[in-house]
Amino acid sequence: MKLKELCSYLDTAVPLSFQEDYDNCGLQVGIPEAEISSALVTIDVTGEVIEEAIAHKCDVVVSHHPLIFRGIKSLTGRSYVERIIHSAIKNDLAIYSSHTNLDVFKDGVSRKMAEKLGLEDIVVLSPSENTLVKLVTYIPESHFEKVRNKIFEAGAGEIGNYDQCGFSVSGTGSFRANEKANPFVGEKGKLHLENEIRFETILFSNLQDKVTRALLETHPYEEVAYDFYALKNKNAEIGLGCVGKLHDQVSEKEFLKIVSSVFDAKGLRYSKLTGKPVRKVALCGGSGVSLLNLAISSGADVFLTADIKYHDFFNTENKILLIDTGHYESEKFSTEILKGLIIKKFPKFAVRFSETNTNPINYF
Repeated sequence: MKLKELCSYLDTAVPLSFQEDYDNCGLQVGIPEAEISSALVTIDVTGEVIEEAIAHKCDVVVSHHPLIFRGIKSLTGRSYVERIIHSAIKNDLAIYSSHTNLDVFKDGVSRKMAEKLGLEDIVVLSPSENTLVKLVTYIPESHFEKVRNKIFEAGAGEIGNYDQCGFSVSGTGSFRANEKANPFVGEKGKLHLENEIRFETILFSNLQDKVTRALLETHPYEEVAYDFYALKNKNAEIGLGCVGKLHDQVSEKEFLKIVSSVFDAKGLRYSKLTGKPVRKVALCGGSGVSLLNLAISSGADVFLTADIKYHDFFNTENKILLIDTGHYESEKFSTEILKGLIIKKFPKFAVRFSETNTNPINYF
C-alpha cells in the first residue's frame, strides 16, 4: 500500500487535532505516494533505530516521540536530528510520529499503563475540553432515516459506551426557491412548506469535515441547512491521565515493587510514605506532575508519573504517595498501542517492535 494510506488512517484514528500546540505529530519524513510493506515501531527515533529499520528492510518508522520538534533550516549534519533525517531520506525510510495526541487518546498511553498495572474501573483523570461539537440539521421526513444513518456511519453520535445517539423533533420548514434554483420540492417563486425533522447529535471535533460530507452527499436539498456548535462539555472519553482501582489493596512498599517490575524501572523516585494502603491509583504517562492536585482530589492513594522536580515532592503534604517511574519507562508500552492500531486496520501489513532501547538515561 502507499504511505499516505497508513498516514491517513493514523491521522484520524489518533486525531492530529488532539495534539498540543507545541507538538509536531504526523508524517515527518517521507513521500506520501511511496509504496510501503513494513513498519518498525519505537518510542524514539535514533540513529540506532534507523539502522535497525534498514537492516530489517522496513519502509517506515512509527514512533511515539517526534524526531522533529522545531523548524529545520538546513540539513548539514550538525545535529543528530539532521543526521537521522539525512539517513532516512538516503534510504527511502519514512518517519511518522504520534505523541501528545496518543497521550489523550481514549486507549492511549495512560490507559495502557493502568491496564498493565491491572487496574479496574478506569476513568480519565483530566478530561479534555473543546473536543466536542453538536450538529443540528433539518431533514425532510422522506429522507430522515437515510441521512441520519449516514451521519452515524461517519462517526457522529458516540457517547461513552453508546453509539447512534441523537435527538429529533418534527416541525415545518419553509423556503422559496428563486429562478436560479433547482428545488427538490416546491416551485420556483412560491413559498413552500415541508414537513421536516430537526435532528441533532454530538461528535468529536476532528470528525466535523467527515460528517459534513456525509450529510451533504445524502441530503436531498440543493441547499442544506445545518449548524455546528462548539460545546464546553468536558470529554470524559479522552484526556490526560487515568484513575483506577487495584483488585485488592496492597501496602505502599508492595506497590512500589509492582511498579518496578511492571515498568522495569531501575530507580524509582518517590515521596515520603503515607503509611496508608494503596487501592486507588492515579497515573499519567510522561511529564504529568501538573495533574498532582487532580490526583489528590480524586481520592487516589498514589500518583504515578515521570519527570518530577525536587520541590514537587513537597506538594504531596502526606496526602498521596508520589512516584516517578521515569519518562521512558512510563511510555514504553506506547509501541503496543501503535502496533495494535496498525494491525487492526491493515492485518497483512508487517509491523515489528524495535529492539533498540532508546532511553537516554542510564542508572549507576
